[in-house]
Amino acid sequence: MATIVAFPIMIFLLIIQTVVISRLPLLEGTADLILLALVAWALQERVPNPWVWTLIGGGLVSFISALPFPTPVLGYLMATGIARVLQKRVWQMPILAMFVATVVGTVLYQTLSILVLRFLGTSLIWGECISLVILPSILLNSLLSLPVYAVVVDFAGMLYPDRVEV
Repeated sequence: MATIVAFPIMIFLLIIQTVVISRLPLLEGTADLILLALVAWALQERVPNPWVWTLIGGGLVSFISALPFPTPVLGYLMATGIARVLQKRVWQMPILAMFVATVVGTVLYQTLSILVLRFLGTSLIWGECISLVILPSILLNSLLSLPVYAVVVDFAGMLYPDRVEV
């Protein structure tokens, strides 16, 4: 059931990201709703397998992105992996884990994107990439991480309700 629901949710988030969020940049950086949703989803204890959602989200972003196909998928898999590790280690403070996973996931995803673009021949200057893209993206993702986390916690509770023992 949860896997079937992943498609419309990820498509909805992708539409919001491309239509609304991408039009609100800070310098050259923008927030990444898909990344935030996947990190928040991976931090939920009751979610058995966040990797399917990550593959769906990464695949959908790959269709609309100018990056080569495996780049968004690999970047989101790294962010989900960090969130799962933090969920196991910092399980009593999920908000802290959300902020740390958001920052680390954003840095990894943006760095991977820049490396791929440089490999493909785009002339990018590291200093400008860091100050104009990565740092503003970290700030925007950090600002949106708390509301996204709250929505994902409620949604995970609806999809995976706690079992009541009789």
